[in-house]
Amino acid sequence: MSPLKVFITGASSGIGQALAQHYAKKGAIIGLAARRADLLTKLQESLPTESVSYPLDVRDADALENAAQDFVARFGAPDIVIANAGVSAGTLTENKHDLNTFKGVVDINLLGMVYTFQPFIASMKQMRKGSLVGIASVAGVRGLPGAGAYSASKAAVIAYLESLRVELNLDGISVTTIAPGYIKTPMTDINAYAMPFLMAPDVAAKKFARAIANKKRFIVIPWQMGWVARVMRFLPPWLWDCLMKHAPRKAHANWDWL
Repeated sequence: MSPLKVFITGASSGIGQALAQHYAKKGAIIGLAARRADLLTKLQESLPTESVSYPLDVRDADALENAAQDFVARFGAPDIVIANAGVSAGTLTENKHDLNTFKGVVDINLLGMVYTFQPFIASMKQMRKGSLVGIASVAGVRGLPGAGAYSASKAAVIAYLESLRVELNLDGISVTTIAPGYIKTPMTDINAYAMPFLMAPDVAAKKFARAIANKKRFIVIPWQMGWVARVMRFLPPWLWDCLMKHAPRKAHANWDWL
């Protein structure tokens, strides 16, 4: 049986790194994409299986197309493509200096996912198999105060993935939306508030991989946050407003690189 072929963006740290390590332990061939070349090289050297790294920014559609063409030329169409790259930052619409952050967050979290999937779909359609996996967030279920850019981008991701799932339904390609709660990563390390059901990235990676293997359409991980998400979704707007009025807000960070 030939090994799985897995392509992962945002692979240099956090969930992406944990997923790469998980699949490598299973003997998969891994394509690693992220901005930080030094961390990608370090990760690649540590993996016990064949891998190739692609230092790139997911906002660069041409770079992702080149990476996809190289990966397919080397190994054939991937079995799994995981669009994991994402950023988060506190934002307020009233602040003009946050406009660039809004654009960067949406470009990376949403368009970066589109750019990741697009160049792989043709080869996957030819094989009539494969899984596209998008990492969304519970924050995409309802708008969170102080996180307008992040919540909006993840809500858009959820809707986009649903559209894509229906589009590819007859082509043998599954689309899985994973909406994590709090995973201990550099992205959540800056949060100065309590994070219920915080999960270690290696534990999360195993649960993500199980959901992908089972071709789940939409799943919230951990399951406790799934119930929280259900409650969030159905609360009337007036009650949501009351509950969120004094909710803690994500701190602003230096996102000049966005």
